[in-house]
Amino acid sequence: MTSDNVAERTESSERAGSSERTEPTVEQLEHEGDVAADFIEELLDIADIDGDLNLDVRQGRAYVSVEAEGEDISVLADPDTVQALQEITRLAVQNKTGSFSRLILDVGGSRDARRRQLEILVDAAMAKLDEGASQASLPSMSSYERKLVHDIAADRALVSESYGEGADRHTVLRRR
Repeated sequence: MTSDNVAERTESSERAGSSERTEPTVEQLEHEGDVAADFIEELLDIADIDGDLNLDVRQGRAYVSVEAEGEDISVLADPDTVQALQEITRLAVQNKTGSFSRLILDVGGSRDARRRQLEILVDAAMAKLDEGASQASLPSMSSYERKLVHDIAADRALVSESYGEGADRHTVLRRR
C-alpha cells in the first residue's frame, strides 16, 4: 500500500468519524508530540542520524519538526519519505495513546518547501484563469497537500474542490 493510499484511507476515516470525535486538548496534543518524538528519536538512532526535534501545537494538531546539519537528513526530507514517516509515526502514536492522531511531521523544512511549491502551482493556475480559462486542474497530491492548496486558494480568493479517487485525487481551482 502506498503512502498516498494510507493518506486517503486516513482522510476517509477522518470524515467518517468526525461527528463522533471531539477535538483533542492542547495537553493531549502535547502528549501526542512527545510520543511521536520518542518514536522518531528511535528511528534516527537506528539510522545513525543526528537530529534536533521541535514540538509544537498548530491548528489543532501536534507538529513535530526534525532538523539536522549535513547530508544525512536530506535522505529523509524527500516528500514521499516524509509522508511515509508521518503515517508510520501516526500509527505508533495511535498504538501508544489509543487515540486517532492527525500529527504533522516535518523533516529538514520539507513542509515549508512543499508549501512554497504549492503556492507556485496555485499562482500558475491563477494565471491560466486570468487568461480566460474557466478552471485549472492541479496534479494529484496527498490529502495534506490538497488541504494546503485549499488554504492557499482561499487566501487568493479562489474556489477549490477536490475530485477523483485514491492516487488520482486532485484539486480544481476556479474564480469566485
